[in-house]
Amino acid sequence: MRHGEVYNPQGILYGRLPGFRLSGAGQQQAKLVAEFLADHDIVHVVASPLERAQQTARPLVESHHLELATDDRLIESENKFEGMRVAVGDGALRSPAHWPKLYNPFRPSWGEPYFKIAHRMLGAVQRARAIAAGHEAVVVSHQLPIWTLRRFLEGKRLWHDPRRRQCSLASLTSLVFEDEQLVRIVYAEPVGKTDPRVTGA
Repeated sequence: MRHGEVYNPQGILYGRLPGFRLSGAGQQQAKLVAEFLADHDIVHVVASPLERAQQTARPLVESHHLELATDDRLIESENKFEGMRVAVGDGALRSPAHWPKLYNPFRPSWGEPYFKIAHRMLGAVQRARAIAAGHEAVVVSHQLPIWTLRRFLEGKRLWHDPRRRQCSLASLTSLVFEDEQLVRIVYAEPVGKTDPRVTGA
């Protein structure tokens, strides 16, 4: 699951910075997803250590009478533009001083390597699967890590156009296993579709 909407009136790329909480809309999104999953056989909920992911997981934990676990491997990806405005047409990307960070979009050169993201996310997912064996687990993370893991599991190249990510706010990217074998990936948007280009989403 991706976290809900974050309160970010300045529109910065907040990444791993502390203090970025869910907006009022984000809190409502978390509650709606908990209602959507109310009849699911969920026995384990684990989230990124960042506040927005922890907040998103809380209604689900409460509705299923569970304790929230934390896995640092689910954290947002590292990004050298953290704390800056990076929307197309304004912000840090317009400054020539930052252009050297953009030399290799395939790695990417401005942040954590895609393969590293995919491998740490897969490790966290496999641990959650093992804990919830025979039942369901919910793993709460962030857009880029979720999308990178999905592309990795689908055998697609990891570099991609961020504008085309299928990972809306509070969306569910479900990995369905038979024993230890991944058999399908199912995507759902319980609170509706959101624009992946919106900073602060």
